[in-house]
Amino acid sequence: MRTIGHFIGGKTVAGGSGRTAPVFDPNTGEVQAEVALASKAEVEAAIQNAAEAQPAWAATNPQRRARVMMKFVQLLNDHMDELAELLASEHGKTVPDAKGDVQRGLEVVEFSIGIPHLLKGEYTDGAGPGIDMYSMRQPLGVVAGITPFNFPAMIPMWKFAPAIASGNAFILKPSERDPSVPMRLAELMMEAGLPAGILNVVNGDKEAVDTVLTDPRVMALGFVGSSSIAEYVYSTAAAHGKRAQCFGGAKNHMIIMPDADMEQAANALIGAGYGSAGERCMAISVAVPVGEQTAETLMKTLVPKVQALKIGLSSDHEADYGPMVTKAALDRVKGYVDLGVEEGAELVVDGRDFKMQGYENGFFMGGCLFNRVTPDMRIYKEEIFGPVLSVVRAQDYEEAVRLPNDHEYGNGVAIFTRDGDAARDFAARVNVGMVGVNVPIPVPLAYYTFGGWKRSGFGDLNQHGPDAVRFYTKTKTVTSRWPSGIKDSAEFVIPTMG
Repeated sequence: MRTIGHFIGGKTVAGGSGRTAPVFDPNTGEVQAEVALASKAEVEAAIQNAAEAQPAWAATNPQRRARVMMKFVQLLNDHMDELAELLASEHGKTVPDAKGDVQRGLEVVEFSIGIPHLLKGEYTDGAGPGIDMYSMRQPLGVVAGITPFNFPAMIPMWKFAPAIASGNAFILKPSERDPSVPMRLAELMMEAGLPAGILNVVNGDKEAVDTVLTDPRVMALGFVGSSSIAEYVYSTAAAHGKRAQCFGGAKNHMIIMPDADMEQAANALIGAGYGSAGERCMAISVAVPVGEQTAETLMKTLVPKVQALKIGLSSDHEADYGPMVTKAALDRVKGYVDLGVEEGAELVVDGRDFKMQGYENGFFMGGCLFNRVTPDMRIYKEEIFGPVLSVVRAQDYEEAVRLPNDHEYGNGVAIFTRDGDAARDFAARVNVGMVGVNVPIPVPLAYYTFGGWKRSGFGDLNQHGPDAVRFYTKTKTVTSRWPSGIKDSAEFVIPTMG
């Protein structure tokens, strides 16, 4: 059986802890590999390796660092099919969806090529008599990322690309459920010309996470996962003097106004709600039709589309979505559907008993659709993270706005309407970090920034875009005077520039 170790010091190394975790084939339910779980000592060795390599990398001029990213982009394009197939084989998302995963990460790498411009400081000539003032952005040192199973290519690249381009060394702790793509990305970074030790990958569990959180050599870290763990990571990192950007769960609403094109809205819900088996932090999980007539029209349009969803193998390019990542994930989602029925929601489409012929042990689940869900139900309050869509009927626009505003999560939200005034008002008033207007999954492009509000995000700086450069660097401000011909005397008042 294949064994997956770690990537430390520019090469693959075997795990030494004696502990492993299974990596499943979601299509068959069988174990396809074992991944090593790093001990505290192994993580510390990776951090030491990074700490030793980082000063020389920081001293490398930004343009040369950017050239590594340029070569990495080329390699990502060259290996796109390989990466997508590897990703799909461990995660379960279809190969076309996996290519999107890689592509959205690649776009942040492309953004990182331009980081030399964003690293420029400011300069004021003659800020005072004979005084010049300037600032510079400098890397933090060793930084880290703890990334989730649902985007094993995109989110690691969102983290390490801007961090490394800014002159830092990076420790990546990816999900142990689908670790092969992060390992392959590290190999491609070396092929692109990255010095050994600047990107280290340590596979592991809580022991590895806690080591990264408490080691004083790690100056900052990013996390994506559940809100409870995000809060733990953020508070622990802060207690140890580290910067942290931690992103958690979501319950993304899509408001459907009476004037919306129902066919367009239903198609948007199908793709955003069921794509990748709903295992996306930006998936739409709550549809909010405004008015009873809107709700009835939407349901008539939506139900046959959910019933017609094509579930297939991750290698099936024609499938709408593939299996879920593990049996534990599948059982958890089925449990939420059971709960919704117990709570009194109307289960209009039930996908719990779906089986893929010839792959009965795979982690497949059909699409589920709940109608008449109410805000007091747990299936509305909690993140399900599966192919389950809940319809919550709002009597009017104000009630529709209150639903996402009052929810504890604030990751993404969308409104479908032909009314520009309504869309503008909604975008201004909704208490959510990312808003789509007739766009169901409003993930910003790489040169903007990605981040949720409320319990969807902890920390004041977001992922990618200019915020990434701010997060992975520190600002130093220099006040300079060359007093040739100036007579000095002691001054006992606070300096001014007058």
